Amino acid sequence: MSNEIKTGEELLRVEHLCQYFGPLKAVDDVSFTIRKGEVFGLVGESGCGKTTTGRTIIKLYDATSGNVYFKGQRIVAGTRAYRAEIARAKAEAKQKLAALDKNDPASAAERQKIVEECCRIVDEQREQIRRAKVDHFHSDKLYAKAQKDEIDREYLPKIEAATDPEEKSRLQAEYKNKRRIASRTKLITQIQMIFQDPIASLDPRMTVREIISEGLRIQGVKDKNYIDEKVYDMLETVGLVREHAGRYPHEFSGGQRQRIGVARSIVMDPELIIADEPISALDVSIRAQVINLLNDLREKRGLTILFIAHDLSVVKYFSDRIGVMYYGNLVELADSDELFAYPLHPYTRSLLSAIPLPDPHTEKNRKRIVYDKMRDSDFSHDKPQLREVRPNHFVLCSEAEFARYKETIPRD
Repeated sequence: MSNEIKTGEELLRVEHLCQYFGPLKAVDDVSFTIRKGEVFGLVGESGCGKTTTGRTIIKLYDATSGNVYFKGQRIVAGTRAYRAEIARAKAEAKQKLAALDKNDPASAAERQKIVEECCRIVDEQREQIRRAKVDHFHSDKLYAKAQKDEIDREYLPKIEAATDPEEKSRLQAEYKNKRRIASRTKLITQIQMIFQDPIASLDPRMTVREIISEGLRIQGVKDKNYIDEKVYDMLETVGLVREHAGRYPHEFSGGQRQRIGVARSIVMDPELIIADEPISALDVSIRAQVINLLNDLREKRGLTILFIAHDLSVVKYFSDRIGVMYYGNLVELADSDELFAYPLHPYTRSLLSAIPLPDPHTEKNRKRIVYDKMRDSDFSHDKPQLREVRPNHFVLCSEAEFARYKETIPRD
């Protein structure tokens, strides 16, 4: 069973996120929110866009279109939708102008009106593109500036008021060090990622100490004793020992490598962890250990986790809310217990039917549900939308399917 949902403030908001690779729509118009302190599970078959969604959020990919807001600040912004709106406005204006009689003096005012409306839309969308580029590429600079301003407000009055030379010197040294670190601080570092492959994600030429402390050194921390103590603390937190700090990744088992990856992700004290199938490459006996480790870190450090997986049984145990993805689309979104009690989308029911149970009699009679989009979903009359069928239970469906779902589920 998942833990009780923590109704905290919104930490991450994804709005109409799209990630296209040429004609391939890896992620297509995905929207969801994650509240502070909760675990949000993102599930679906291989190739459905789960990992691409996580990588776009953390800016390993530049989004095609859509927005991602973290702690109220936009950190990811794509521009394709704005450019498409400019092209649409120009094409529409051209069509309207072609329909008017050029030789009719009475149509001059109408022509002027069409041109002005087109120019207004183009100017608005170009301004949106400009703002999107500023937020996407300079959000970290804006965050660093805000951090430096806060340090100035804290230390400058203290330094000014200090009368003892030693105390003043100490404050000035602290102020200079903190400001130097703040200038290199990035908002995106408060989101960290645990990668799927514990072997490929660790540099084989770096020791464990260097791997875990890399983020601290990039941020500008130079105190070797502080770095070493921080590394030792992280190793002990994830169930390893200090002696492991001097070893290389090839000297560890798969489960230990994944623990090193977890230690590297939490050393920066992030608020959000994107766990990209952190147990899929591990033995069954090790999976429970890693899940329990993440659960402990969540409770002790107040972490918020985006948990990406294809195993619904694991996601149900670990997640507060679950989003189901299929071919780049978010097809269903609900609380964990709600989703398992009332699965509505046929693809969600198909995934649930594939969960094996440790009972030979049940397994013998278990019937798999195969989802066929062309057969099971009718979008010939209207475009599917994510609609709220029950409170906080959203399903990607047409208007006709929405009415049918409303009739088939029990009322509270």
